[in-house]
Amino acid sequence: MATPRAEHHIAGQAVPDTASGATIEISNPATGAPVGVVPMSSVEMADRAVAAASDAVEGWGSTPVGDRVQCLFRYKQILEANINDIADIVVEEHGKTKAEAIGSLRRGIDCIEFATSAPVLMMGRTLPQIAVSTSFCRTEDEGGVGIDSQVDRVPLGVCVGITPFNFPVMVPMWMWPISVACGNTFVLKPSERDPFSTMAEIELTKDAGFPPGVINMVHGGPDVSNRLITHPDVSAVSFVGSTTVGEHIYKTATAAGKRVQCMCGAKNHSIIMPDANKDAAIDGVLGSAFGNTGQRCLAGSVVVCVGDAGDWLVPGLVERAKNIKVGPGGESGVSMGPLVNADARDRSLRYIDEGVEAGATLALDGRACQMPSEGCFVGPTIFDHATADMSIVREEIFGPVLSIVRVKTLDDAIETVNRSEYGNMSVIFTDSGHTARRFQRTVQAGMLGVNVGVPAPMAAFPFAGWKKSFYGDLHANGEDSVRFYTKSRVLVTRWL
Repeated sequence: MATPRAEHHIAGQAVPDTASGATIEISNPATGAPVGVVPMSSVEMADRAVAAASDAVEGWGSTPVGDRVQCLFRYKQILEANINDIADIVVEEHGKTKAEAIGSLRRGIDCIEFATSAPVLMMGRTLPQIAVSTSFCRTEDEGGVGIDSQVDRVPLGVCVGITPFNFPVMVPMWMWPISVACGNTFVLKPSERDPFSTMAEIELTKDAGFPPGVINMVHGGPDVSNRLITHPDVSAVSFVGSTTVGEHIYKTATAAGKRVQCMCGAKNHSIIMPDANKDAAIDGVLGSAFGNTGQRCLAGSVVVCVGDAGDWLVPGLVERAKNIKVGPGGESGVSMGPLVNADARDRSLRYIDEGVEAGATLALDGRACQMPSEGCFVGPTIFDHATADMSIVREEIFGPVLSIVRVKTLDDAIETVNRSEYGNMSVIFTDSGHTARRFQRTVQAGMLGVNVGVPAPMAAFPFAGWKKSFYGDLHANGEDSVRFYTKSRVLVTRWL
């Protein structure tokens, strides 16, 4: 059977790429079996997608918001009916376990549900009789003519989303549902590493009743992305990915006059206090570090143990991590799948070597884990007695490598966290309200957790990274997303 070739979605139709340009062949990271071929399209295809979005923007923006969200209500039902099929594609092309794939889809559905509230979220404000004008009064007794003011939220126009490989279905739903609910049209450029589940997500929009051109998708590499973020007909750009690429997109797109939000890399820290609930701390750290094989921007990849907390935490983590079954994500009982490809696997292996060379104690070696000999696998890896100057503590690995740093006091722990150039998330495990409150007030990260391993905000709250984890002013999700995908229009009225 011929290997599938990824198709674009433009103006409501699946569009094959007939160009003879470069392609990427993607494989199942667990088995090496071919999944499909992805075209690295030309900028002409990006132009075609933007043109379709531009043609649709006036009609869609004029559609009553209550009618626009009806398409999202229908889409949610269609997605629910197809959730298992799409999750299977995620497992095949990305390597997630089936439970992780389903969980990420449910998070995406949460974003759709939030977007259906657009009739309320887009409401403006009115202040009658904000001032009085005495001009044009017919008599001295009239006392002046009242002036009313109001502010409305209106669509921007054509918006672009560039999304990463690690959540190929969920992250696009951070963007296009709320964008189109607010009256914009959208062009999505998914990751070239695993776009087939994103294709399935976008193809279902046709059945939900979205008019042609409202939602478009085009494949490609840096040339396509650069064209989209500088296209004169594009008003806003949303990005999730590495800090290096995010910084480039932010600088390039803002210089081209676009509104931009870039959710970027991370190196997240968990603080474990001596008074923490031991089972909760071990469970929270384990899930945070090794869930999704460490390939998420909320992975807790550094643990800072205060006092003697490391004496019970590290043995508990090692014992639990040894029991993590590593294998193909579709197999029963597997709780950790492969990394997305060989490059990601080799990157994790390189950092393990660096940690050993730097002098950290390798408490659990993921290279020696019981796992398939073929495929892009690395087992759970735990370093103890790491220090803040080591690359395994400073740099984003994006793999199942956990580093333990031991310090004497809470002040030392907070200083260690705040030394990082990233500021996505941080958590603390403690039974002390005073300690938790101090952590909340002093740690420099945009998403905080107390006695939870992954403080991932639900869609009604912003995904609020700080420092080099975010470039922009308005975050994804929550009220920030409504403000990002709309602009203010003020009206001052006087009736004579």
